[in-house]
Amino acid sequence: MTDVLALLRDELGERVDTSSAAREDARADKSGHRSPAPGLGVVHARSVADVQATMRIAHRTGTPVVVRGAGTGLAGAANTGPGEIALSLRGMDRILEVRADDLLAVVEPGILNGTLNAELAPLGLWWAPDPASRDISTVGGNIATGAGGLLCAKYGVVRDAVLALDVVLADGTLIHVGHRSVKGVTGYDLTALMIGSEGTLGVVVGATLKLRRFVPGTSRTLTAVFPDVRSAAVASAAVTASGAAPAIMELMDATSLAAAHDLLGLPAPRPGAAQLTVQTDGVAAEDEQATIAAVLSAAGGEVRLAEDDAEAERLWTIRRSMHPAMERLGTTLIEDVSVPRSALPAMFDEIARVERTYGLTIPTVCHAGDGNLHPNFVFDGDEVPAQIWDAADELFRAALRLGGTLTGEHGIGVLKSRWLADELGPDQDRLQRGIKAVFDPTGILNPGKVFRPRI
Repeated sequence: MTDVLALLRDELGERVDTSSAAREDARADKSGHRSPAPGLGVVHARSVADVQATMRIAHRTGTPVVVRGAGTGLAGAANTGPGEIALSLRGMDRILEVRADDLLAVVEPGILNGTLNAELAPLGLWWAPDPASRDISTVGGNIATGAGGLLCAKYGVVRDAVLALDVVLADGTLIHVGHRSVKGVTGYDLTALMIGSEGTLGVVVGATLKLRRFVPGTSRTLTAVFPDVRSAAVASAAVTASGAAPAIMELMDATSLAAAHDLLGLPAPRPGAAQLTVQTDGVAAEDEQATIAAVLSAAGGEVRLAEDDAEAERLWTIRRSMHPAMERLGTTLIEDVSVPRSALPAMFDEIARVERTYGLTIPTVCHAGDGNLHPNFVFDGDEVPAQIWDAADELFRAALRLGGTLTGEHGIGVLKSRWLADELGPDQDRLQRGIKAVFDPTGILNPGKVFRPRI
């Protein structure tokens, strides 16, 4: 392994970092999970050539490589362990091209989601994916995990907003997949295959993104408080069934709402109360706000319309404060399941059942507009207790029974790999492992993540 580091230093010089601090940082992400021990070192890539050189050396020596962005993932997919190289793309953060006439931008993977949109704003353009971590997560990380966020129900997820990718394969070969054109169906869709692949098929070193023009009109925000989370879930499903198209519809249960209020120094909400926060946009924003307000009132909600943009921003700050609010309570395993929107009330029933069974409180927020729930398991220490995993197992299986999926946007990583085959089934599991082997025949790209090693 010393020889690997020597080869990397000969090629990349000071961009190879073997300091204890760098190696420790690369062990973990925001999931609360850490690898058993530090990796060999961190390569701070600054160019495509740096990435190619790293992969050629890794391929030649059989050294595993874990690709990292900002380390904000929530499934342990970018955690680097013993004998592995962490390949950091955070320093590759340039916007290479913006074409307003073609509604596209070409960027490097290390640029932050929020920074990209700040740069695009003066041109009247934006990139739609809107994870709650947008100010700290990279575009490359969004692509690697297939990230979603608050705006998915109306504007889609990452796979809907990427036209093409530049990818370095396991042996250092650079390929370009996808098209700059809106339409393009030549061959298999390798762009879609790469999105959400969590660093197991190749290293994304460039992305051609599909942009949108600013939505004409305005935006309107409202909140609706319900006596309990199930009532709020029933109301959110009623909004979807009504035909209204909110840009954002977020649900916070009683525990998460109270924790966010406490973090922000706001008055405590009523005990047990859950809250829906809804944003409409476009030329019909006011009419849709009125329609949704009527639906939520009829469902038993206490509706309040934000008086102005400043109040609306305060309301959204409460929702975006969920993660730091949970971190104050202890180590947090932030989970991620999705169900059909009509099944949201049933899924919250399942969460309540699991809470009773295991004597736990499971604070949950939900992208109610698209059926994506984030149950949070809070515990002390670095290791997830067995009781928590048992409870999570029941929640995952409940989501599958309701026609849902193990993950809507965080990915499988290492934390959910034990359940992947249950959702895929044996035939698809075999096919997907076969695809991995084609792209990475020697198994050096993020080994042990997504697919569990077969015994």
